[in-house]
Amino acid sequence: MSRQPGPVAVTAAAVLTPLAEDLDGFTAALLAGRSAVTLGGEQGDALPLAALAAFDLASWAGRHLADAPEAAARLRKVAGRAALPARSAACVALRAVRDARLEEEQLADSTVLIVAGSNLALAHQAQTVLGHDRAPGRLRASYALTHLDVDVVGAVSELTGIRAEGWALGGASASGTLALIQAARTVAAGWAERALVVAPVAELSPVEAEALRRTGAMAHEHFRDEPAHMCRPFDTARQGFVRGEGAAAFVLEHPDAAHRRGAPVLAEITGHGQRLDARRGTEPDAAGQEAAMRTALTAAGIGPGDIDYVNAHGTGSRLGDATEAASLQAVFGIRPSLRINSTKPLTGHCLSAAGLIEAVATVAQLRAGTVHPNVNLHQPDTALPLAGRTAEQRPLRCALSNSFAFGGINASVVIRLPDPRP
Repeated sequence: MSRQPGPVAVTAAAVLTPLAEDLDGFTAALLAGRSAVTLGGEQGDALPLAALAAFDLASWAGRHLADAPEAAARLRKVAGRAALPARSAACVALRAVRDARLEEEQLADSTVLIVAGSNLALAHQAQTVLGHDRAPGRLRASYALTHLDVDVVGAVSELTGIRAEGWALGGASASGTLALIQAARTVAAGWAERALVVAPVAELSPVEAEALRRTGAMAHEHFRDEPAHMCRPFDTARQGFVRGEGAAAFVLEHPDAAHRRGAPVLAEITGHGQRLDARRGTEPDAAGQEAAMRTALTAAGIGPGDIDYVNAHGTGSRLGDATEAASLQAVFGIRPSLRINSTKPLTGHCLSAAGLIEAVATVAQLRAGTVHPNVNLHQPDTALPLAGRTAEQRPLRCALSNSFAFGGINASVVIRLPDPRP
C-alpha cells in the first residue's frame, strides 16, 4: 500500500461516557484508572456493565449548552424522543462542532458526516416489539424511523446543518475505527474540507446480551463482588469482555483548512490499515491483525520503532487477547520503550463505538504525555511491554489504536501529536 496524501488534523474530540462527558474529565478519569463497571442490578445473574445510567438529554443540554438556549431547544425538539443512539450522537456531535469552533455556514456544504455502527437501537426495537404485543394500538408511527440507523444521520445533520455527504458505516466492534479511517481518507483525498465522525451508544437488548454470554465471550462469573475488576485484558485471570455504553465524536480537517481559520489541532491521523481474515465467525486471526497494523504503519511512512504507545483492542477474552498479543509481538517485538494498554477495563467494551472512544483515549494520553494504567493487570500472560497498574509519564509522540471485530474485520489507525507538541 502506498503512503496516503499526508496527515489529517483532529480539531475536536468529544465523549459521552459514564466516566466523563468532556475531554478533560475523560483524560483525568483515564489517568486515575477509574472504572465505570458495575453489576447494574441486584439479580444474582446480572451482567456487568459500564452504563450511562444517569444520561438525560435535557440535563446534558443544561450543562453544555447553557450559553446557547436556541441550540438546546433545537436539540430537545429534534432528538428528545429519539432512541438512545440518536440522542447520544446528537450530544457528542454538538459538543464536537462547538469545541472545533465551527459555525453552521462552515459545516453546511464542506463537511461530510459519518456515523459509526449498525443495528444500533436493538434495545429500542425489542422494547417496541414487546409493547406492541401487549398493546398494538399504542405503537407510535415514529417507530418507522426511530428503529433505523439513518435516524442518527438525520438527527445529527439537522442539528449541525451538514448538507454534504453522509451515511452510516457498520463493522461491528471495528465500526468506530472504520468510520475514522473513511473520514481521514475523504479529507486527505480532498473530497471534503472536513468530516464529522460520530459513534453513538450502541444498545443491546437482553437477547443479544444473553447470546453473547452463552458464547462465553462476556465476563460474568468471577470477581462479582468487585465488578470493576472483571475486565482483565492480557491477565491470566481474564474471562471475557464487559459491555459499556458510550459515544464519541471527532472533527477531522484538512490541515490547510484548519490553519486558515486558526483552529486548534489536537492530533493528526497519519496512517491507517484495514484487512479481512476471509473467514466468517468470531475467532480472531493474528495474520489479519498483523497485516492491518503493518498497512497502517506503511501508510504513515513510519516503522514499528516509531510507535511509542499502542491502544490495544484488548477485550479481556481468552483467545482474543492471546491472538492480539501474538500479532503485536510479530509487529513490534518486545521493545522496552513501547507501552501497551487497553481502555476497556475503564469504559467497558462500547461495541461499535469502542474504536472511536479509544481513539479519543489515545489522543488524550498523547497530549498528557502519560499512559493510563492497566488497572486489572496482576499476572500478565505475555512478555509484551504492557503498562502497569498506575499511570506512567512517557515521552509520547506517535501511537497506534487497534479495533478487531467479528466477521474477521481488522482495523488500525496511526495517531500522532502535531508540531509543536501541545
